[in-house]
Amino acid sequence: MTMQGRLSAAAFRFFQEGRPDEERWELIAGTPVMTAPPPIDHNRIASNLERLLNDALEHHDPDREAVQRPGLELGLGPAVLAGLGFAGAYRPEPDVAVIDDDPVAGRRLVDRAHLLAEVVSGTDEEPVLPDGLPWIDAKTRLYRAHEACRVVLIVEQNRIDVVVWERGPDGWVARCLAEPDAVLDLPGFGLRCPVGSLYAGTHLRPRQRLA
Repeated sequence: MTMQGRLSAAAFRFFQEGRPDEERWELIAGTPVMTAPPPIDHNRIASNLERLLNDALEHHDPDREAVQRPGLELGLGPAVLAGLGFAGAYRPEPDVAVIDDDPVAGRRLVDRAHLLAEVVSGTDEEPVLPDGLPWIDAKTRLYRAHEACRVVLIVEQNRIDVVVWERGPDGWVARCLAEPDAVLDLPGFGLRCPVGSLYAGTHLRPRQRLA
């Protein structure tokens, strides 16, 4: 579902406040777009990643937590967005984010995320820029421009495949993990686990049934 008309970022947040909690909206080039309910596998992967990160952060850095689908203020002004090739306002909603642990009743929005993760869905492959850039690639570009972000994860839901973007002293470096036994090693978050752990309980790594 797509709403007609262009909104600023502030107008979009006001619009979101009046929508039911179960609805999920993103702002793409100033246009509010409601995304369809994701497949169960998509939710399972996001839940697995959230749990793995929180288990690791509990011991490594208890001042941070992993959450699903926070409202994210990227802190990117029009000039920065234009330099990235974007026109209009954008407010993507990450599937999982590592944020500062600050329990506040009714909290919806954050302006600092240290890790941002997307589980790729069908709508993520749709082009959103004039040059045909898919939404998932646009989100990756936006997340990497977020000053606080140190890691971006792009997780495929229909095959075991995780792209890990890490910010280093010389900029961003990507690596691809495409085997279930490949190690997802994120020392800044205390996480080290097999990539297959993200897919536990999905059709790619189903639970073992009792005989």
